[in-house]
Amino acid sequence: MPDPDSSARPPAARLLGLAGLLPQLAALGAALVGPEAWFFPALATAYLYAVLIFSFLGGTWWGLAARSAQPPGWCYVVAVLPSLIALASAVPWMTGDPWPQPSLMLIGTLILLSPLVDRALTRAGMAPEWWLGLRVQLSVGLGLTTLVLGLIPSPY
Repeated sequence: MPDPDSSARPPAARLLGLAGLLPQLAALGAALVGPEAWFFPALATAYLYAVLIFSFLGGTWWGLAARSAQPPGWCYVVAVLPSLIALASAVPWMTGDPWPQPSLMLIGTLILLSPLVDRALTRAGMAPEWWLGLRVQLSVGLGLTTLVLGLIPSPY
């Protein structure tokens, strides 16, 4: 089914948004078919990229709230949560846990759920009409890829 809002969506938003899935897909490829020595760097790269994008989402939500005349009170709180959650998800790595699976699973799940915030922002009239359709596509792509990476058994 075609995206009803695709005609209003800037072509660059879709193209660059979809290109943003390439780093995670490359990490997935490296983890699945690369030499064993690539496995952990691929997972670390995937984790880092996922938390960067998750934090970026919070920044976009903050920006949408900031440009709104009267944003709902929850907007700014929700906008800072991705960065704080991303930082907290790194604690196992900071304390020497060698396996990033729980961090990848947490961030992948939250990225998959992030369009719920985008839906609320769109319903509040704070995001353009095309926003939600693109955000769902990108969040499903990045969230599922991140989850798959978190499910790959360690070769070590």
